Amino acid sequence: MPGIPIVHSPRYACDIGAHVFPTAKYRLVLAELLSSGAAAPADVIEPEPAPRELLERVHTRAYLDDLEALRWTARTIPSELPLTREIVDAYTLGAAGTTLASRRALGTGAAVHLGGGFHHAFADHAEGFCYINDLAVAIRALQSDGRIRRAAVVDLDVHQGNGTAALFEGDDDVFTLSFHQEANYPTPKMRSTLDVGFEDGTPDEPYLAKLAEALERVWRFGPEIVLYQAGADPYRDDQLGGLKLTLEGLERRDRMVIEGGITRDIPMVVTLGGGYARRVQDTVTIHATTCRIAIESGERRLAARRG
Repeated sequence: MPGIPIVHSPRYACDIGAHVFPTAKYRLVLAELLSSGAAAPADVIEPEPAPRELLERVHTRAYLDDLEALRWTARTIPSELPLTREIVDAYTLGAAGTTLASRRALGTGAAVHLGGGFHHAFADHAEGFCYINDLAVAIRALQSDGRIRRAAVVDLDVHQGNGTAALFEGDDDVFTLSFHQEANYPTPKMRSTLDVGFEDGTPDEPYLAKLAEALERVWRFGPEIVLYQAGADPYRDDQLGGLKLTLEGLERRDRMVIEGGITRDIPMVVTLGGGYARRVQDTVTIHATTCRIAIESGERRLAARRG
């Protein structure tokens, strides 16, 4: 029987030059999942390129025109990335990947996207290593399909999901939760449904206590799907973060979110988000653990449903 779908494309590992963002992590996470037996090759699916209409549900035509033409403008410069065809294609493909994973999760109860989580992209411009907001694209696609009305984004990256917050501000059908280091990028912050900003150096226990409280609000909202931006950058040895979560603390975080949703029969979608540990293997380990929890929890739920 098919298992929990894992969405991935080798094109995500695009060349961005000498940069703190390790795009190689996507293929490394997949390799770890396959070699450990947590995932099977038959469960890995590759997205098709995103049609323009899909992206226009979230992004303005002028901005998408800039990306298509590879134009440096006030809309594209804030990305802090090069602007090449390979990179733009990777980001638009990532939006298709999160959309595909979300559509599959409605049937299987869970899905993993080895990519995505680009929560800094706004409707009309790029920011913070993010050209396309795949989270918003996926939610708007499912709503347009008529398959859901209410959705939640649980964003536990170390940086506030400012683009996602802005895109859904005032939308009563989408709950946006952002846990982040307060004295960190971006400035200014946007307004999520619920923002929890932590002081520098916050360790596991106070973080997880706040998470338990926040998730109760998410569950009460009654989302028909949850997109989990499972950033690895709250890790204590991350180069762009200043929180102090341990590997064990991050695993507990993931279980609270993923198992909390799955036990409530809420379809869960994992996207990887940020991760910039001094040792790339630490980032890979964190992401792979998140994915393994989603796969194992989802498969248990699938088995229970199948009787």
